[in-house]
Amino acid sequence: MKKHYSLALASVIMLTTLAACGGGNNTETATNAPTNAQTTDAATNKPDNSGGDAEPEISGEVIFLTNRTDMIDKQYNDYEKRFEEKYPGVDLKFEAITDYDKTLKIRIASGEFPDVVFVPTIPNVELSNYFAPLDDIEFSGDIHFKDLKAHEGKMYGISSGASTVGLVYNKKAFEKAGIAEPPKTYDELLAAAQKLKDAGSVPLASNFKDKWPLDTWVYDVPSLIGGDSAHQNKRAETDTPYTLDNAYGKSWSILRELHQKGFLEPDVNSTNWEQSKKDVASGKFAMYLLGNWVINQVIENGAASEDIGFFPFPVDNTGVAKAPLNPDFFYAVNKKGNVEAAKAFVRWMIEESGYEDFAGFIPTLKDREPKLSQLAEFNGYNPTFFEPAAPEDAATQIQNKAQLDQAAVVQEFVLSKDPQKVLDKVNTAWAKAKKDLGL
Repeated sequence: MKKHYSLALASVIMLTTLAACGGGNNTETATNAPTNAQTTDAATNKPDNSGGDAEPEISGEVIFLTNRTDMIDKQYNDYEKRFEEKYPGVDLKFEAITDYDKTLKIRIASGEFPDVVFVPTIPNVELSNYFAPLDDIEFSGDIHFKDLKAHEGKMYGISSGASTVGLVYNKKAFEKAGIAEPPKTYDELLAAAQKLKDAGSVPLASNFKDKWPLDTWVYDVPSLIGGDSAHQNKRAETDTPYTLDNAYGKSWSILRELHQKGFLEPDVNSTNWEQSKKDVASGKFAMYLLGNWVINQVIENGAASEDIGFFPFPVDNTGVAKAPLNPDFFYAVNKKGNVEAAKAFVRWMIEESGYEDFAGFIPTLKDREPKLSQLAEFNGYNPTFFEPAAPEDAATQIQNKAQLDQAAVVQEFVLSKDPQKVLDKVNTAWAKAKKDLGL
């Protein structure tokens, strides 16, 4: 599905027409729409005026497991103070981990995991096994992506924000390299990268070693190349979902070409995520291919806001701007945890924390405008936006059965002397998993 509209407009458009999956952290969704009924005031910290039972007490310990290691002992301290002022009976704690999805899955399998987490990559049919329905959280307005982590009419995940993906760039590095305006075609991008390299900047920070930044080459770039955000679902229809001439092979071949031309970090196997933000801020690295959420992090690491820009990634030579519109991580509540207090925390994060502004997100609440100034530049290219497609469980089940880490495959593909052999190996594992599942 694709539409033409600005991101400001995107923040008020209903996304209830989503139908099938995109990926990574940012595009996985559900196949069944939840009900819109809001049945209780359990998470609003106000009395129930319906004449029924009083609202459950919001108290006790609540632990939020987050991927934002950079916010520990910083912004999260402020969140803790403000939330506990509103809910004095709650002891709020934050725990941050890396390799989030894998680690969380292990903890869920053990039967012990924190009260609030981000939804891991599991089939939507399994959501009710671990998480409490969130339909009774009463927000001040309608929210984006409420159909995306749902099953049998119940919502189990609420997006922490929305974003698009493009090239975040240092304007001073472009000026130094003599680049008058951002490239609009792939050939222009290669020419600009060469100028940046010649001027002493690393053209693109890939964060190759950290692996998770490569997800955009798995989910977003294939959507733009193929003009279809349902490509992850369609893998279940074939024994050979990864080929050199389809959206995956073309996407990963772009990254491979950038590496071979010396347009990525000199040693991609020793990249450092936290340092890269400082390097983009200083102009040592000229560009990121990431979501708009990274812009504020670059600014926090020393760049003036007016020196950081944002434009759509040109995947071909048509000159047509294209970009995804994605949810970010989805909050979920452990159904065996402190459910009512956890729901109160999720609502507070969406309504009151200000996290979407800190993170540079398009807000989850549809009636709120995004505040990130760089989105205005991005909108000026009038991009075609590809909305996420809700995942079908078959593809997720095959991927999990095959123990397929797509970002790791990207790493191997880019560095291999024979990328076709990498695809053959992955397709063999995929076909076996598909057969074993009877799909």
